[in-house]
Amino acid sequence: MLETWRWFGPDDPVSLSQIRQAGATGIVSALDHIPTGEAWPLEDILERKRIIEAAGLVWSVVESVPVHNDIKSRTGDYLRMIENYKVSLRNLGVADVRTVCYNFMPVVDWTRTSLSYKLPNGSVALKFEMTDFTAYDRYILKRPGAETSYPEPILQKAEKRFQAMSPEEIEALERNIIAGLPGGEGSYDQAGIKEAIQKFAQFDDDTYRGHLFAFLDEVIPVAEEAGVVMAIHPDDPPFSLFGLPRVMSTARDAALLTEHLESQANGITMCAGSFGARADADLVSLVRQFANRIYFVHLRNIKKEQDGSFIESEHLDGDNDIVGIVDALLEEESARRMSQSSQPQIPMRPDHGHTMDIDREANTTRPGYSYAGRMRGLAELRGVIHTVSTLKQRTA
Repeated sequence: MLETWRWFGPDDPVSLSQIRQAGATGIVSALDHIPTGEAWPLEDILERKRIIEAAGLVWSVVESVPVHNDIKSRTGDYLRMIENYKVSLRNLGVADVRTVCYNFMPVVDWTRTSLSYKLPNGSVALKFEMTDFTAYDRYILKRPGAETSYPEPILQKAEKRFQAMSPEEIEALERNIIAGLPGGEGSYDQAGIKEAIQKFAQFDDDTYRGHLFAFLDEVIPVAEEAGVVMAIHPDDPPFSLFGLPRVMSTARDAALLTEHLESQANGITMCAGSFGARADADLVSLVRQFANRIYFVHLRNIKKEQDGSFIESEHLDGDNDIVGIVDALLEEESARRMSQSSQPQIPMRPDHGHTMDIDREANTTRPGYSYAGRMRGLAELRGVIHTVSTLKQRTA
């Protein structure tokens, strides 16, 4: 597998030199300075690529070319923005950057309630706590209809949690949920998120899935012409937030997507942490079912609870079968080599990392994107990949 690393551009506290020293060879990056919905100029793409290659690395994956909420809701300026998206895909093809990750989550991108959950060893992890999220939705945001979105036991716990929260805790929880996380698509204040939620509340899952398919009907033919593959990221977490629709949370969702457009340009990002947060997830089966449409992989582990809560655990210590996932992905890579695929290696990155003391001391961290924490994760994953590959060679 191709070892890659998420890099947020020249302002990232983790340098390209540090990334190369960690052992990664591919970079996952985006042009975050371009407003969502606007076209990526070819000169900007080429400049980012030049910077990456000057450091001895390769720009392997774009994560992401964001999809504007107007496109997702099919309102406002969405037709112009779809045309801009096509321009971005064509320009990426000209620059020989061939894999694009994107998502179709409404209103909020990846969401956590705590960015500083203290682990027994003293490092810090990200956490999604259903009781806290419910408390925010029902008692702080006071979203109309929130009381119908959760089971009664969760609502009761949420009320007790809210009553015990200090003003500082309320402020921190709101900031974590709506202020935007690294790689996300913007931030809101309370009035802004209420307005955005209302915009999407009218759509059920099937209607919203139709919006995704209409978008893909427009852009996938352009991606094909440009030699680019698109890999949708699953919902994170993979269930409804704020009562809004979700269309990429399950194996069924992935099947509907790939069946709608059988083009090889229409693919999936296999995010183990996102798909795996569901109680009914079988990630090894999911990988095997959609192997030939997986163009990008996030390897992350979690420890989950029955109510939907989860903690981002160490990469090899959680509820996801990382070894089984790697085994299935290596089999797909072997199949691609046999078929003489032009892209036999699947880009993989260690997804999120704990914040360790050395990260805080060196100021090389942002939520989920520490240097030492991800380096540890990459080293552990590299060991798994090496071991599984060696065993396959010996038994071949």
